[in-house]
Amino acid sequence: MSTTSHHHSATAVEIRPPSLPLPNLLNSVKLKYVKLGYHYLMKHILTFSFLPIITIIAVHVSQLNVDDISKLYIQLQYNLILVMSLSGAIVLGLTAYLMTRPRPVYLVDYSCYRPPDNLKVQFDIFMERSKVHGGFNDSALEFQRKILERSGLGEETYLPAALHCIPPAPSMAAAREEAEQVMFGALDKLFESTNINPKDIGILVVNCSLFNPTPSLSSMIVNKYKLRGNIKTFNLGGMGCSAGVIAVDLAKDMLQVHRNTYAVVVSMENITQNWYFGNKKSMLIPNCLFRVGGAAVLLSNKSCDKSRAKYKLLHVVRTHQGSNDTAFNCVYQEQDDDGKIGVSLSKDLMAIAGGALKANITTLGPLVLPISEQLLFFATLIARKIMNTNVKPYIPNFKLAFDHFCIHAGGRAVIDELEKNLQLSEEHVEPSRMTLYRFGNTSSSSIWYELAYTEAKGRMKKGNRVWQIAFGSGFKCNSAVWEAVRSVKSTDSNPWADCIHKFPVEIKV
Repeated sequence: MSTTSHHHSATAVEIRPPSLPLPNLLNSVKLKYVKLGYHYLMKHILTFSFLPIITIIAVHVSQLNVDDISKLYIQLQYNLILVMSLSGAIVLGLTAYLMTRPRPVYLVDYSCYRPPDNLKVQFDIFMERSKVHGGFNDSALEFQRKILERSGLGEETYLPAALHCIPPAPSMAAAREEAEQVMFGALDKLFESTNINPKDIGILVVNCSLFNPTPSLSSMIVNKYKLRGNIKTFNLGGMGCSAGVIAVDLAKDMLQVHRNTYAVVVSMENITQNWYFGNKKSMLIPNCLFRVGGAAVLLSNKSCDKSRAKYKLLHVVRTHQGSNDTAFNCVYQEQDDDGKIGVSLSKDLMAIAGGALKANITTLGPLVLPISEQLLFFATLIARKIMNTNVKPYIPNFKLAFDHFCIHAGGRAVIDELEKNLQLSEEHVEPSRMTLYRFGNTSSSSIWYELAYTEAKGRMKKGNRVWQIAFGSGFKCNSAVWEAVRSVKSTDSNPWADCIHKFPVEIKV
């Protein structure tokens, strides 16, 4: 059982090691994923090729004196056609560059929903309510108790109001109420902190995997805030815990098309109607991990927002393993033998997550890593492919590319294994561990609670790079890379604002 002791503000929680480790990333990687990353660089090779030319020209110009400039002017007078041709080429090149360059996407601000204290659920209350329900047999109750003790969750996570009732009272109305509280709670804080008029929003993307009513969640937001009639709205469903990064990617693409506008991304999951009341153990795990939470993010492509923005989006890398049947079925919503609906987690989940992660970071590496790390990695890869040697693959040091890591708080085992395989420090994974402990697995919004934790600790400095990485059903592994435009300080709207002094808690394995 977990034991808790108090030493000033630290809490000690004893947790057993995972039984199913993530596959070691020192296994071989596929060359095709490296090519994807280098393909991105080659797409921008024309831009990069101008840099040395401009440097050489600048050096020569700096060495010119008055006589040299006078002679050059005389020569140009006799070569008017050449001058006009060069001028036209320069204008054409600049025009092509300005028309085709990606527009920068800025993260102005974001807000994480913090439920009211009356929705907190302690372990003993969780187990008591599960027992009173009567739908769980003794084996299922004992299984849930063990999962809770090993989960890495604390005693202050939140469940929706419908599941606090005795007996639980999930319904469509209760699920709508939960969705409204989460979405509107996060959006109200976002609009307040940014002073944005909701009618200025041109793009709205909402993601929620398991609750997709009619009218849609995005329509509920449009109706609540009376958004304008020509707003571009999108509702992403069934895409799992990595859908938050997918939503950001979609918003980014839309901001490349629509000039001078704002995009809002709302990421959440609905617990009310997706609680499993059966006894199949693979479907009981989500009951023990998933909790209420959500986030709203304001993105902009307006150059005037750069000065007040927190971050600039650098890269989004998405990896989909759905063509593999095992990967496709490892997180699967279905009915058990008694007809009760739940989400089943396969024993292959950790292995599939490892493969997806390996593919994702192999693609991401060429985009973010220093050239020295890329050369070491690529050389060892080629050596293994061509020479068939026994040299172990070189796993790049991603700590050289990123200052902060926001690993989806899907479970303690995933965080443990990513810490080990990516050779991260305890401080690097601290935001993920503390988010899991304080808020539980809030699905696609967990990466925003982790970013908020880093800000609350005062660690986000100008120029710092952040890696958000999430896993989701399908099976998917998605990454987003941000750069801090300025040093970010915590505000009263931060979900950690009044409790950050209590963290980190000490977790003993």
